[in-house]
Amino acid sequence: MSADPLESERVAARAAVEALTREFDGVVAASESSNADDEHDPEGATIAFERQQLAALLAAARQRLADADAALARRAAGGYGVCQTCGRPIGTERLAARPATRTCIDCAR
Repeated sequence: MSADPLESERVAARAAVEALTREFDGVVAASESSNADDEHDPEGATIAFERQQLAALLAAARQRLADADAALARRAAGGYGVCQTCGRPIGTERLAARPATRTCIDCAR
């Protein structure tokens, strides 16, 4: 990974999106090729749950990628590290822990 925390966050988020997309597509394809009736098949509820769980994880990974892209754009525009709520600087410890954060710790509470 890159030494740049934002680039590293973006790379990790993109990899998560790609992996979860493949996994989700596999679950959907498996459920379509089976005769499982989610409503009446005892295993159908498990398949539906797994599909929904993957959909939620994929949505979170896509948001993480969007957040990293937005942070990179803020950095390019000169606004990275500034709280979007109060306008104060975001602490270096918070940026180290959450490179794509938009808010300082006080506003995040």
